[in-house]
Amino acid sequence: MTRMTENAMIQEQFNDLSEKFERQFGRKPSFAAVAPGRVNIIGEHTDYNDGFVLPMAIERQTLIVADVRDDNEVRLRTTAFDDEAVFELNDDLSKGEPGWSNYLRGPLAYCFEKGIKPSGFDALLDSTVPTGGGLSSSASLEVAMATLAEAISGTKLDPVQKALLCQKAEHNFAGTPCGIMDQFISALGEEGSALLIDCRSYQTRQVKLDDPNVVVIIINSNKAHELSGGEYAERRSQCEEAAKILGVKALRDATLDQLKAAKDQMDDVTFKRAHHIITENDRTVKAADALDTGNYLTLGPLMFASHESMKNDFEITTPELDLLVSLAADMAELGVIGSRMTGGGFGGCTVTLAYTQNAERIMDIICSKYEQQTGVKPSPFITRPAQGAHQIQL
Repeated sequence: MTRMTENAMIQEQFNDLSEKFERQFGRKPSFAAVAPGRVNIIGEHTDYNDGFVLPMAIERQTLIVADVRDDNEVRLRTTAFDDEAVFELNDDLSKGEPGWSNYLRGPLAYCFEKGIKPSGFDALLDSTVPTGGGLSSSASLEVAMATLAEAISGTKLDPVQKALLCQKAEHNFAGTPCGIMDQFISALGEEGSALLIDCRSYQTRQVKLDDPNVVVIIINSNKAHELSGGEYAERRSQCEEAAKILGVKALRDATLDQLKAAKDQMDDVTFKRAHHIITENDRTVKAADALDTGNYLTLGPLMFASHESMKNDFEITTPELDLLVSLAADMAELGVIGSRMTGGGFGGCTVTLAYTQNAERIMDIICSKYEQQTGVKPSPFITRPAQGAHQIQL
């Protein structure tokens, strides 16, 4: 299977974006920053419950090229839209138009609070992270902008601090009450590794995923999700209610025995939400250990069980996602290890671990059968764990 390497993909994207920058702004860029999207191998909706998650950075990324100005003005442009965001870079930076610019204004505002104060600049950004697919396109924007601010100011943030300020930006500028996973993996990811994150202590552990015989297949169902639509906030509220009934700070602290003992004190929906979180935390820790030792026979069933829990307990899958996972499960003999929905839910992507030898064939069969049964053409790609956010030396 011939694949373009991550570095080659970024270089190609950089060359194209630099030419566009020069045409639009009349000069060459002098700074560049890149931050990847992510796929979550296992551990869904556990992050805001102080639990564990196991994401990896993917070989799809946001790239920003820029050049400084001699004033405090910022001009932001993107290859995705024709409009431009123009604003003054100062301590009073707030939300503004166009709407997409708030994913970039937020990190700049909070970088200012941390003493990362770049001069004004012109910037052009491009992202290869699919939007609406649960692959953290928003986090890649935020972390790329914070990384660019570091580059221009010549001041480095602690990566954890950078991730946290980008999470704060998503809360307050984009309006999505996300957990810490997306920004953490975009900022701290390492090539050839997934990242086990303790979302309470912020402790992380690199988990080996560098076996050349195994790849990750991501298939976008092309049924987009919208987490600011209320479902995410509703699930979070239900989890908080369950924790309150159980008398724990967060569902991270609850056991299945505690939950079963308190079943009569909560409605069926709240019970199911808590059941998913408690069992998902356990699955995530076991999956990290299995992945680290190459124990795929243990890992695969954990991924499938995670999907069933999201389908039946957390109720965030869709018929399209269920179909993709079912089709993957039917191809265990071809080399599928495990498969599950990934991301916030209500649409988006599945993540499938498979042996490299038949990965292209597996992907093609799943996509063909999915299109036959739904009439929707999915968008697949194969990836390995990518490097986290970094500056590109020009």
